[in-house]
Amino acid sequence: MDSDNEVVSMKESKRRERQFENSDSDIGLCGWLLVGLSIMLMLVTLPFSIWMCIKIVKEYERAIIFRLGRILRGGAKGPGLFFILPCTDSFINVDMRTITFDIPPQEVLTKDSVTVSVDGVVYYRVQNATLAVANITNADAATRLLAQTTLRNVLGTKNLAEILSDREEIAHSMQSTLDDATDDWGIKVERVEIKDVKLPLQLQRAMAAEAEATREARAKVIAAEGEMNASRALKEASLVIAESPSALQLRYLQTLNTIAAEKNSTIIFPLPLEMMQGLMKR
Repeated sequence: MDSDNEVVSMKESKRRERQFENSDSDIGLCGWLLVGLSIMLMLVTLPFSIWMCIKIVKEYERAIIFRLGRILRGGAKGPGLFFILPCTDSFINVDMRTITFDIPPQEVLTKDSVTVSVDGVVYYRVQNATLAVANITNADAATRLLAQTTLRNVLGTKNLAEILSDREEIAHSMQSTLDDATDDWGIKVERVEIKDVKLPLQLQRAMAAEAEATREARAKVIAAEGEMNASRALKEASLVIAESPSALQLRYLQTLNTIAAEKNSTIIFPLPLEMMQGLMKR
């Protein structure tokens, strides 16, 4: 789906680009006279004028040539060598590499009336050099301002829990919005990321207290469940001992063995259980 949208966007950019490309016949009679004079001047001043007419653009750049203020047919030139006429032609170099910039921290009021500070990073590149020059004064500055506004608008429709848990969805929504808005400028927004979400100090303390109370309540529940299980096990053990009197004697000897191993200084006087039973009967 994203590739289909990108193809449609490129076709639309090409269509808008052709609106700015004019044939040389559009410059009129006076324009042709000036172009002829420029060619004559170039021929007269050869070979010195050749250094003014031949220009070079790098692999990652494109050149937009203006002849008497009009964009030449063919759109952006480059990379490599291209030819211009002195006096009548001028050109602007456009960098086609991916550009990154940080979105400054934005104070945003969420849907549930919580003020948070959010920042991010945007990756974009110039997809159509002609539109980037002809449709907007400064594409980079406009994209930066639009990213700040879009961040505030998107986060304003989310509550705090969604901002903290759905960063990828928010970033994708911002990318789609920015890409649609900058399409007329020849800009392709490749990626948007949310870097950090800063909460007010009081809210951080309240959330920490809430989390601590939740952990304490869970610990008490676990302890209560453990005591309940232990009491059930003791009840079952008492029933088994009651069924077999010798089991109580074995338990008594085991307890003596444990006390003798842990506290050697303790003096133990064994007392027969039959004597205790006799005293209890009396």
